[in-house]
This record gives sequence, structure tokens and C-alpha cells, in this order.
Amino acid sequence: MKYEKSYVLTIQFLGFRFHGWQKQQHEKTVHEMIDKTLGFVFKHSNFKTIGVGRTDSKVSANTYMLQLFVDESIETTPFLDSFNKNLPNDIKGVTIQEVAASFNVIQAKKEKEYIYIFSHGEKNHPFAASLIVGLDDHVDIELMKQGARLFEGEHYFHKYCTQPSEYTLFKRTISRCYIEENTIYEANFFPKKSYAFRVTGAGFLRYQIRLMMGVLFELGRHRISLEFIEASLRIDNDRAPLKTIAPSSGLQLYSIKLLQ
Repeated sequence: MKYEKSYVLTIQFLGFRFHGWQKQQHEKTVHEMIDKTLGFVFKHSNFKTIGVGRTDSKVSANTYMLQLFVDESIETTPFLDSFNKNLPNDIKGVTIQEVAASFNVIQAKKEKEYIYIFSHGEKNHPFAASLIVGLDDHVDIELMKQGARLFEGEHYFHKYCTQPSEYTLFKRTISRCYIEENTIYEANFFPKKSYAFRVTGAGFLRYQIRLMMGVLFELGRHRISLEFIEASLRIDNDRAPLKTIAPSSGLQLYSIKLLQ
């Protein structure tokens, strides 16, 4: 069905109680909640929405984009006010902008930055669980910082993907990848010190960043070496998916930039 108007919305959401973005039968998802809310705002169901990509269960987004197709013109400020009044408290509409009918938010060139927040050495306050993964044991942060830098550049990520299709492209470029002390989010119930694993690229494979984080946790525990990571990224890697996947709740889609 062809619609007359098209808009790009940016939203934020805390993913802890959702089973990811994509609609799934018998599961609460962000996409389902967005469409349900739009039904209240428009008072009809003659619209369509598509998201910029999937997110895993419990993964959050500081910035997420979706495209709305509808037949009517939207007054952006009143719409955004009504949209937010009807959304649950863990989802927020941030911006809305009209785009050309030919625009497709999925196919558009973009740069995404994901962050993964973690701490180590002690159990965290339960209130931090939705944003920070706490490791009970100590890890070697300086060694993990070295390991994170190995992911920068063009590599073969066969080992950092689960359930690929026959069309999956494993050769990917990561423009920035590093670990730094977390200063992005602060709260009095957060641990005294936490860290942010930051990864930027055009697109990522299923579970890629959580598998990268899992490898870095193993590196920080001195169970693998820097050489192991280097070998896992070469074209001649054994292509068997890695087994250690980091918990989803520490991951979030932090920013998206649309490129010309």
C-alpha cells in the first residue's frame, strides 16, 4: 500500500522490559508499543512503521529511528506532544521530520554507535541492572582496552555472528572501537566506577557487539590472549561462532547519524 506522507521519528527507550524492537507473537516489544500508541494518537490504523534495525531483548536505545508512513499531514509539535502523553514512561519521542516518499530509513547510509556499560569487582545495586552489567570478579581493564582497539578497521566477523543467512556479509569495517571510563550516565546507585565499550560502524551482525564484549571479558580474565582476538578476525579464521556472549542489558544503541 502506498501512503501520501512519510516521516522519520527519533525515539529513546529503556529496553529492560521489552523483547527487543521487532514485533513477536506473545512477546512485549517496542515496535508493538509504538504502533499501539500511534493508533491512539491517530484514532485509526491506516499507517505503517518500520524501524532502523532490530535490537535484542533488554537492549536500550538513547537514539533509535523509525519511519512512519501515513496519508495525512502531521503538525509536528502537537503530534509529538500527544505521542509522548500516550507512550509508556520507558519510551520517549524526541524528534519528527518529514522526508521524501522515496526515502527508506533501513536502506539509507548511516553510522551507528553502540555502547556497552559494565563494572567489575563487586555486585551492583539492583537499580543499576537495566543499564550496567556487573561482573563479580575483577578483570584487567588495561588489557581489555588494548583488545578493543584490535577490532578497529576492516575485518572478517564470521566468529562474531549467530544464525547468519546465506546472504550475510561478514566483512565489516569498524571505524572506532575503544573502552573508556563511563561518564555518559551517572546515578547515586551506580558503582563508583564503571566502563563504556564504544563501537561505531555502518552496520553490525546479529549479536556481534555482545560477542565482541564477551571476548573482551575473557581477555580481561586472562583466559585468552590478544593474539586470539587477532586470529579470530582474519579471513582464515575457522568461522565457528564464539560461545561467550555478554548479557544484553548493558548494551544500547547510543547514536545514529544519517550520511549523505
